[in-house]
Amino acid sequence: MSEDEKNPAREVITDYAQAHFRYFRTTEGTVYAQKNGHPVARPIRSQGTTGSHRQELMVGLFNDGVGVFNGTSLKEALDLIEALALSQDVQPTHIRVAPGYDGATWLDLGRDDGQSVRIHPTGWDILTPDPREVCWRRTQLTGELPLPATDTDGKGIDLLLRLTNFATAQTECLALAWLIGCLGPSVPVPAPFLTGPQGAGKSTAGRMLVRIIEGMTGDLRRAPKDEENLITAVAAGWVTALDNLSHLAPDLSDLMCCIVTGAESIKRALFSDGDVVRSRYRRPLLLTGIDVGVIRPDLAERLLPLRLERPRVRRTEAELWTEFEAALPVILGSLLDLTVKVRATEADIPTDLRMADFAHLCAQIDAATGFGTLPAYRSSLDDLNDDVIEGDLLAQTVLKHAATLDPGTETRMTSSEWLHCLTGLYSGDELRPLPKGWPTTGKVLSDRLKRLQPTLAARGVLIDWGRTKEGRYIEMTRRPAVPPHEQQSMP
Repeated sequence: MSEDEKNPAREVITDYAQAHFRYFRTTEGTVYAQKNGHPVARPIRSQGTTGSHRQELMVGLFNDGVGVFNGTSLKEALDLIEALALSQDVQPTHIRVAPGYDGATWLDLGRDDGQSVRIHPTGWDILTPDPREVCWRRTQLTGELPLPATDTDGKGIDLLLRLTNFATAQTECLALAWLIGCLGPSVPVPAPFLTGPQGAGKSTAGRMLVRIIEGMTGDLRRAPKDEENLITAVAAGWVTALDNLSHLAPDLSDLMCCIVTGAESIKRALFSDGDVVRSRYRRPLLLTGIDVGVIRPDLAERLLPLRLERPRVRRTEAELWTEFEAALPVILGSLLDLTVKVRATEADIPTDLRMADFAHLCAQIDAATGFGTLPAYRSSLDDLNDDVIEGDLLAQTVLKHAATLDPGTETRMTSSEWLHCLTGLYSGDELRPLPKGWPTTGKVLSDRLKRLQPTLAARGVLIDWGRTKEGRYIEMTRRPAVPPHEQQSMP
C-alpha cells in the first residue's frame, strides 16, 4: 500500500473515537465524552493524571489492537472531535445526584460499572441509567458508596442515631431531613451547623453524615482562606463539610449563602485570550464548631443548628468506624426507604419560611412519619434569631425602642432622624460610648436595618421604606400581639 493510501493517524483515532464514544457539550460549552452504554462522562480537555478521556482513548486504542499513537496525533484528533461536538445537542452533567425521567432522581454510587440508584415515589432500584438520561461527572472527590441493603425495616436509621450523639429527638429529625434533602438535585437545603461542648463528637457525627452521601472517603475540611479555593472545592463534589469553624468573616458568610441557594462564578479561561469559564454551583453544606461568634441574619436563615452532647461511654475510633462502615449499606437502604415514603406523601407548603422547599420537605416527613420535624425547624430558626439579636447591639436597641410604641401604630422618620433616636436610646443619660461598628450615617443605618429586617420581623417589629414629597423615610411598626388561641392555629 502506498503512502498516499494510508489514513493519517488523526483520522484513525477520530474514527475509533466516534465509534466507541458519544460526544456532547454542556450549556457552559464544555465538551464531554461518554463511552457507549456507560453513564460516566469525562471532559475531553481534561489533563488529569487519573481517569481522563485522553487516557481512556489511548487504552482503548491499545487494547483493541489499533495501535499506539503519539501526542500530536491525539491532540489533532481531539481538536476535531471537540469542534464537531460543539454543533451537537446540549446535555448537562451531574455530580452524585441528578434528575431523571418521570419525576425520578438518581444517586451515583461511584462504581466503575456505573450502577446507580433510581429513586421514585413508587420505590428505588439499583440500575445503570440510560446515558442520555443521566451523565455522571466524577472527580477525585467522588467516593464509592456500597450497594444499599433492601428490606431494612428502618434498622439503618436506628443504627445511625445510636452511633451519633444528637442531644434531642428534634435534632435527630432535622439531621434526617437534611440527609433526605441531599438526595434531591434541585432543592436547596440549609447548612447543618453541628455544635456542642468539647468532646461531643461534632467532627465524628459530621463525617458520618457526609459519608452516607459521599462514601467512606468523604471527609471534613478546613475552611479555605479565599473564595476561589472554596468555590473550586464546592464545584468538585456534592457535599462540602467545613470543620472546626471559630469565626465567620463577612465575605465567607456571604459566600456560604451563595453555596446553599446557588450562584455562578466566572473567571477568565486563559491569560492569552478574552474567553471566560462559567461555574454554576448549589451544594449541600455542613459546618462544625463550638461557636462562630456573631451570625449575620442572611446566613442565619440558611443554617440548621444540630446540637450534640458528650457521650457517657467513650469508644475507640477504630471500633466506631468499623461498626459504621459495616452498617453503611443498611443505613443507606433505610434512608432510601424513608426518602421514597416521604416523596410519596403530600403536605401543604409553609409560606412563611425563607427555605420554603426544605420546610415543605419537613412537612412531608411529618405527614409520613409523625416526627414533628417542621416544628423543630421553626424552633431552630427562632433560636438562630436569638443568636443574631444577642450579637447585634443595633437590633437590641431597635427592639427596645419598639417596645415603647403602640401596637399597630406606624412611626415614620428619615434615616438620619432614626440614627439620632436610636443612638440617644443606646447612649442613655450616662452617654456611654458607642460600640465599634455602630452606624455613623443614615445610609449605613438603613443598610443595616435591611439586613436585620427578617430577624426583627420574627420578633414582631416590621421595618419598611418609602418616599413622600418631602423625601425618603423608614417606617417602624410594632405588630399587635397574637392571642394564644390564634397562635395555636397558626402554621
